[in-house]
Amino acid sequence: MPYPPYFTAEHDLFRQTVRRFVEQEITPVVAQWEEVGEFPRDILRRMAELGFLGVHYPPEVGGQGGDYFMAVVLAEELARSGAGGFPMALAVQTDMATPPIWRFGTAEQIARYLIPALKGEKLACLGITEPDHGSDVAGIETRARREGQGWLIQGSKTFITNGPRADFMTLVARTGDTPGYHGLSLFLVDLDLPGVVRTRLDKVGMRSSDTALFHFDQVRVPQQALLGEEGQGFYHIMWELQGERLISAAGALGSAQYAYDIACDYAKARKLFDRSLTGFQVIAHLLAEMATEIEAARQLTYETAWNFARGTISAKDIALAKLVSARMVNWVVDRAVQILGGHGYVADWPLERMWRDVRLNRIGAGTDEIMKEIISQEMGLRNS
Repeated sequence: MPYPPYFTAEHDLFRQTVRRFVEQEITPVVAQWEEVGEFPRDILRRMAELGFLGVHYPPEVGGQGGDYFMAVVLAEELARSGAGGFPMALAVQTDMATPPIWRFGTAEQIARYLIPALKGEKLACLGITEPDHGSDVAGIETRARREGQGWLIQGSKTFITNGPRADFMTLVARTGDTPGYHGLSLFLVDLDLPGVVRTRLDKVGMRSSDTALFHFDQVRVPQQALLGEEGQGFYHIMWELQGERLISAAGALGSAQYAYDIACDYAKARKLFDRSLTGFQVIAHLLAEMATEIEAARQLTYETAWNFARGTISAKDIALAKLVSARMVNWVVDRAVQILGGHGYVADWPLERMWRDVRLNRIGAGTDEIMKEIISQEMGLRNS
């Protein structure tokens, strides 16, 4: 279904291409990835060959030169795999760890990290959250101090998607003594350096995405590892988080639509008392309500993406889209499970996995509570 002015025939063709790829090369094997707790690295190279990884990056850095709605389409369609783990891991690669390199990186950093990431040759991760600091980015304690011609990094990061196997991390560390937002900087850290210790974490969902706890014990990096301006890391990472939250909203749309399609098809086919489930008002009205909630979140997210791509967006607008979509997808998937009954709770159907996976949408990239805090502050309801 086209949504002018957001999509064109080119977007529709790209959607068909991605959907066919998901149906043929991800959905048949994603249960295996879930079981082993990771996806195969060669799928990244395969997606790079198809032009998926750099679809909205410019050609000079190895991208396809598409607009931001190409990224929206990719996020929506990958969610139709019925598993959230791999799409989340891919989003870290394309829309979380790498955009700051493109925006703030030097030519050398782009050549060393961004271009190989878009080719699927290097796996990226993003290091913000710490054991004692998640939503409170200003409280980050990981430190990078100057020594000689480089930096020494000391601290920990946790809940790091792609962490167990990542080649490098876009890391936020404190480089100054000024507390709070000031004194944070970004670094590109190779994860095979001495002093990098990583521990794999287990999760209730998103299992095809591997996750790690990191400890950096006096890890020495060169001066060239600094990404962007020293002391401006908070503002650099806040810019990154806007795109991260928006791509999360787009993925939630894809998951919700897929869950709805499964529930609707099941309700039409399932017979009870000599009629289909949709013949019962309670089910028909529930499906109508689910479709309404999806469409409302879709329109909000699309308009936000449209403005984000043009640089005319506020943090409040991003937070609204992220909050609405995260709550909506949890509500829709839960109702889809209810419609399928026992079938929705067993592993023969993807809904039980989706039910576990989408719970992270209300936590990752900023919790519901943080989104409400941003919204209320920008509405002038709170002054601090």
